[in-house]
Amino acid sequence: MKKMGFGMMRLPLKDNDDLTSINQKEVNEMVDLFMKSGYTYFDTAYPYHEGRSEVALRKALVERYPRDSYVVADKLPLFLINKEEQLEQIFNEQLERTGLDYFDYYLMHNVSGFSEDGFIGVDSFKFVNEKKAEGKIKHLGLSSHADAEYIDNILSQHPEMEFIQLQLNYLDWKNEGIQSRKCYEVARKHGIPVIVMEPLKGGFLANVPDDACKLMKDYNPDKSIVSWAMRYVTGLDDVMMVLSGVNTYKQMEENISDMENFEALSSEELSIIDEVVGIINSQIAVPCTKCNYCIAHCPKNINIPKLFDMYNNEKIENIETFTAVGNAYVNYSRVEGNGIASDCIECGLCVKECPQHIDIPTVMKDVKNTFEKELYGFNGD
Repeated sequence: MKKMGFGMMRLPLKDNDDLTSINQKEVNEMVDLFMKSGYTYFDTAYPYHEGRSEVALRKALVERYPRDSYVVADKLPLFLINKEEQLEQIFNEQLERTGLDYFDYYLMHNVSGFSEDGFIGVDSFKFVNEKKAEGKIKHLGLSSHADAEYIDNILSQHPEMEFIQLQLNYLDWKNEGIQSRKCYEVARKHGIPVIVMEPLKGGFLANVPDDACKLMKDYNPDKSIVSWAMRYVTGLDDVMMVLSGVNTYKQMEENISDMENFEALSSEELSIIDEVVGIINSQIAVPCTKCNYCIAHCPKNINIPKLFDMYNNEKIENIETFTAVGNAYVNYSRVEGNGIASDCIECGLCVKECPQHIDIPTVMKDVKNTFEKELYGFNGD
């Protein structure tokens, strides 16, 4: 297989505030381009797009291409499971949604302390091994946002795992919270291949600060900013697949172009990456990847990733665009009528679901002070 996979977590939408409003026509066109270019790996999951991602995959891929022309990865949502009977029900629902008879790759979704009820309280590992024995799963693995020590223990307990999906990108490589490098080294210690998720950190590394962009473009004006991030992880030993979570046809075109002309990063380019990381870390406010896991658990229905995106933009953009970002926040809250930072009740339910370990209620206070007080004196009324 070619090393780039189609991550179906952030599909194009007809309404950007409605994760279920998938633009199926554009998804079909993206799948067609992906397949035509010789790429065959598709990654979906039970909760993506509130359950619509698996259906979109069926419509765009399964119903339109021969079964032997592609491979599909799906995941068991451990964080939603607390009863034995849920296992069969969810697995069968996934087969029905996708229209498949079996999964080529199947993952225990986010094995971590947050999801232990789903694999310690319930014997999910036994269940998936039984499904593999039945031929319903061809290759069995896990994904995780846990730290290296936790992952090491899990892989030691479950040597039957054939691969692991990890968050790897140049910004998180040396980050002690995410521990990308250390987790990668654990996978290599256990001798299993790695599937890379979040190579662009939820799209953040596609839109780096101007100073960082200049460093890259001055060195090689012909290479896109995205290509630096994709090349960084694709060139790592034992990486079997890099997931690209594109949400437009144009992004798919660009990523395919970058991967078709793949060149590993040189030592000079790696030095530039170190400088880029320093620039980004000096300006980034919230390391949110827009995975949207927090949204479903917010009792006030706040679109947390969207607010964090505006907050990051305000911190990173030049002073000339300061007012534009603030206006976007006011428009979002007053005109669109969506939940804003001051609506946060600090319940903490979102924190448990955040793979990036962000203290969301605390950051919400900063968002509120920035947009609702400092810029416009707007207090949410």
